[in-house]
Amino acid sequence: MLSNFIAPDSSDPRLNIKSRYQMLVDGKSVDAESGRTIDRVSPGHAGVVVGTWPEASADDVRLAVAAARRAFDAGPWPRMSGAERSRLMFKVADLILKHQEELALAESLEVGKPIAQARGEIGFCADLWSYAAGQARALEGQAHNNIGDDRLGLVLREAVGVVGIITPWNFPFIIASERVPWAIGAGCTVVLKPSEFTSGTSIRMAELAREAGIPDGVFNVVTGYGDPAGQVLAEDPGVDMVAFTGSVRVGTKLGEIAARSVKRVGLELGGKGPQIVFADADLEAAADGIAYGVYHNGGQCCISGSRLLVQDGIRDALMERLLDISRKVTFGDPLNDRTKIGAMISEAHVGKVHSYVEAGIASGAELLLGGERVGKDKGIYYAPTVFAGVKPEMSIAREEIFGPVLSTLTFKTADEAVALANASEFGLSASVWSTNLENAMQSIRRIRAGRCWINSVIDGTPELPIGGYKKSGLGRELGRYGFDEYSQFKGVHVTFGRPAPWFG
Repeated sequence: MLSNFIAPDSSDPRLNIKSRYQMLVDGKSVDAESGRTIDRVSPGHAGVVVGTWPEASADDVRLAVAAARRAFDAGPWPRMSGAERSRLMFKVADLILKHQEELALAESLEVGKPIAQARGEIGFCADLWSYAAGQARALEGQAHNNIGDDRLGLVLREAVGVVGIITPWNFPFIIASERVPWAIGAGCTVVLKPSEFTSGTSIRMAELAREAGIPDGVFNVVTGYGDPAGQVLAEDPGVDMVAFTGSVRVGTKLGEIAARSVKRVGLELGGKGPQIVFADADLEAAADGIAYGVYHNGGQCCISGSRLLVQDGIRDALMERLLDISRKVTFGDPLNDRTKIGAMISEAHVGKVHSYVEAGIASGAELLLGGERVGKDKGIYYAPTVFAGVKPEMSIAREEIFGPVLSTLTFKTADEAVALANASEFGLSASVWSTNLENAMQSIRRIRAGRCWINSVIDGTPELPIGGYKKSGLGRELGRYGFDEYSQFKGVHVTFGRPAPWFG
């Protein structure tokens, strides 16, 4: 066993949580009509069931959509002032902080992420709700007073309607918090369908919203599998927009479904984020950031910095520092506060990650570290893994692995670095490490990615938008731009007095 592996403690009393959840529809906690449920076994603790939630049928989803439709068409929420909506949303943020430890524990057990990371994420989600709450009363349209003495032009901002939000398993509470408060802050109503792997904290979010006073039907949660629950949510004519975060394959399918009914769709899909390190970079900071960028959440992160592009001349010095960190970084038990890398989400997924590692070796890449599963009888864990000598055409350089696997390539010039960064079907994120701000900024300007960092990685704030280029998605979330995703804009021409006659 590797010395930096922290074996899970099967006697930890927190493993006795086994929470039993219900869906939230029209303000009521309900089971699936069939009575069927889904058990979640902690990926970090072999055989331990940590949550149970309903397995929704197509009819269950339709009931939730009907509730959201009524709440939008006839309920008070879209007709409230921004100040009224803001006040209730601030209460949700406060309740999230009040329940931070409970939510962090559930998130850690369901996803397998380190408990310390989960605590930080829950705190960040409260900030997301607070920002959206503050902006909800500041949303505005436009007035055009320069189109003639007898005319006035208005642009009215209106809510898009009922939004179906489908979230993945890797960051269930964060990704829901990046979408739900912006949607309801704009005046929409929501049906949220979280992953069947990690539904508990999404249900708790809706319950806290109910406790805060959000009206019935505004925030509904249905749990179950993508087929039928997710598909029916996308197809239902009562849904005006679908917002999806997940794989390109599923996002493409949902886009096709939405197109058939000319339904708005927002997509945040895959990534293969480059981390470019120039020769003038602070190598200690860069090595630490690179490790964080690829190992955060076990690499199960769409904005993971999984492609390292390092300038000739500093490769050996950088790799020495990076490998030292990679050999020492603690991974294993999600409930241990010292753990930096937790468990993988499922047996099927860790098998997929390992198949990429095997493909990298077979294609001639040099495996410098890791490449193996650890503690198989204790949970689903994979060792930090580093490749060198990677060529752009290799699958480990092109495809999203979604695991703690770093692929290292080299470059000579800034032009070559940008070309390598853009040689991907994805464009979700990118990092540049350089002490020359002009060089870093000019490189970032040329990289086709929607979420970029200079001398950091996987950083975020509610004020800045997120989203992708190319196959990484459509639309933008967060910031003021995020409210535009969930808004319609209506042009109104006002004429004063009697207009000139058309006939006569």
